[in-house]
Amino acid sequence: MEPLIVLSGVNKHFGQAHVLKDIDLTVGRGEVVVIVGPSGSGKSTLCRAVNRLEPVESGTITIDGHPLPAEGRALARLRADVGMVFQSFNLFSHRTVLDNVALAPVKVRGRSRAEAERRARELLERVGVAGQADKFPAQLSGGQQQRVAIARALAMSPKAMLFDEPTSALDPEMINEVLDVMKQLAEEGMTMVVVTHEMGFARSAADRVVFMADGRIVEDRAPGEFFTAPRSERARDFLSKILHH
Repeated sequence: MEPLIVLSGVNKHFGQAHVLKDIDLTVGRGEVVVIVGPSGSGKSTLCRAVNRLEPVESGTITIDGHPLPAEGRALARLRADVGMVFQSFNLFSHRTVLDNVALAPVKVRGRSRAEAERRARELLERVGVAGQADKFPAQLSGGQQQRVAIARALAMSPKAMLFDEPTSALDPEMINEVLDVMKQLAEEGMTMVVVTHEMGFARSAADRVVFMADGRIVEDRAPGEFFTAPRSERARDFLSKILHH
């Protein structure tokens, strides 16, 4: 599989805390990699490092063969190629749902307003919230807002999508409506890196499960192998706590 995202020897500190330790990870084009592990293991930091929301101190990160630019226009271009969906939906509260999705393609990609709005409506249809286009984010449920956030990321036609715990701020009944959209994206061949506590999604949608603990990648395996026969004591301990309640 052709590599799309490559992290090599990546290290990151927050003060004295060494939160990413010599991370090596390759994500192939069209691959779905789900990152799991206990809180504080470095999962979200790793996800945010991929598009330089968290700069790293050493090691290299390349996207589609290009090293991550430090700043400026080149970094903005790269971020346009890597969609990001956060725990909190980060929508513009003073703009309609349609505006939220259509804005960046006009500003960053130089698309016409009419084209951007047509595409935005298609994407809102695809994530199941077409009827909400003229509302403001505060008028939507959390699950609807997160699906709008996914549509907004897709509007840039990204090469890859990063999801940083996209369902952890949602009420339980809304989680599946977001995971269903993500599963559909996975089936359509979108390259995805997903940090999540949703083990059912990891089991059903991932090509690989990456288990992190203490800032390191401890296991990187197919879901069937990871969930049925974890190799490390850390992973066995983690799975016993979350799968048997």
